[in-house]
This record gives sequence, C-alpha cells and structure tokens, in this order.
Amino acid sequence: MPNQNILLVEDDQNFGDVLRSYLEMHDYIVTLAQDGEEGLASFKKGQFDLCIFDVMMPKKDGFTLAKEVREMNKIVPIIFLTAKTMKEDVLEGFKIGADDYISKPFNSEELLLRIQAIMKRSGAKADPAEDVKEFTIGDYHFNFPLRILTHKAADGEESKDKLSPKEAQLLKMFCIKVNDILPRSEALTKIWGEDNYFTARSMDVFVTKLRKYLKKDTKLEIVNIHGNGFQLQVKTEEQA
Repeated sequence: MPNQNILLVEDDQNFGDVLRSYLEMHDYIVTLAQDGEEGLASFKKGQFDLCIFDVMMPKKDGFTLAKEVREMNKIVPIIFLTAKTMKEDVLEGFKIGADDYISKPFNSEELLLRIQAIMKRSGAKADPAEDVKEFTIGDYHFNFPLRILTHKAADGEESKDKLSPKEAQLLKMFCIKVNDILPRSEALTKIWGEDNYFTARSMDVFVTKLRKYLKKDTKLEIVNIHGNGFQLQVKTEEQA
C-alpha cells in the first residue's frame, strides 16, 4: 500500500513536531498545521487518508474544524486529541463524526495502533479513481478541487459554472461511474451521511441541478434507474 497522508492539527509546536516525526518514522506522510484555520486551508489543498485534530486550539477549535471538514468530506477518518476527559466532550466529538478519541498524555504506540486499525477499516486508497481530480465528459471539463465545470462549444466558446460542494461531490461520483449505475444508497451515504427519505429528496434536487449544468451537450444524460439509482450516460454522435 502506498504511503498514507495524515493531516495533523496541533497548536503545541513541540508536541506537534515530535508526533509528526514519530508518524513519519512509520512511513506516514504528515502535514502539520498549528491552528484550526491553517488546518482547514491544508485540508482544502490536499488529499488526506486520516485527520488528527487537537480539540483546544486558537482561531478555530477542533470540533469546529471537524464540522467544516465533514461538510466537504463525509468519510475521511478523524481522531480527536484532547486534554479533557469530560463525557460531554467525548460525546460531542462522536456526534460530529469522530472515529476515535484519545486523551493527553497518551502513549505514541497506542495512537499508532489506533491509526492502523482505522486505516484498515476505512480501506484508505482502496479505489484509485477517488484520487482523480479532473474529468472530461462529452464537451465538458470538470475540475473537482476547484469545483469548476467548463463547457467548450464547437465554435471554441467556453462557459464556466462554479458548483457547490455537494454538486461537485455528486458529479465526481457520476464521472467515476460514467455509463455505469450509481446506486442511490452509495451516493447518499457518502455525500449526505445517511440514506433516508429526506436525504433522498435532497439528492433528487441536486441531480436536477446537474442535469441543467450538462444540458449544453446533447450526448450527456443523467437517467433514473428505477429502484436502484442513476446513470450518467455518454452517447456516441450516432446515438445523440
């Protein structure tokens, strides 16, 4: 398995440096940020397999940072580090979507074993397609990190749309599974965090929005697959 990327956000410079060095000794690639704002900026710029957030930090605490990360990514594992052991704080962390919680001071080997267990469960980097950042579908080019969908007409004229985070995540899933079925439950679980009536209705709205974005190319169509999900079809010139 290739080296896995960890985002470590810790405001104690000395402790952060020591922890980063320890994890790098065990073949992880570690990005260290020293406050919540810097951590969020790093997360937006990189692709991470796991996040480790200190709870008590200046500018933006770990809980707030985790909530904002969860808005962008529902599945990346998050471990909280804290000097607090209050039950309310532990519960708050898990409500946000934490995968684990470890109190300071802790044994570095214990943290390493917890990281390894979470990585194994999450199957980090199991699908290489998840690392693809740009896609070409029909007359469109989609830059996922920037969330920009560009249409290039036959006469060379270009038009661009800036997608919302959920629109971009959904379109990426369609692009990865182009001409294949995207199960509704898979998209709901990965993007919305749960599969229920309300999230399903929300997904229908987002599919309608994507159809409008893609309508300039008659070769593209998102079709309903009854009882299963949706399919982004790319037709040939003869089929269009």
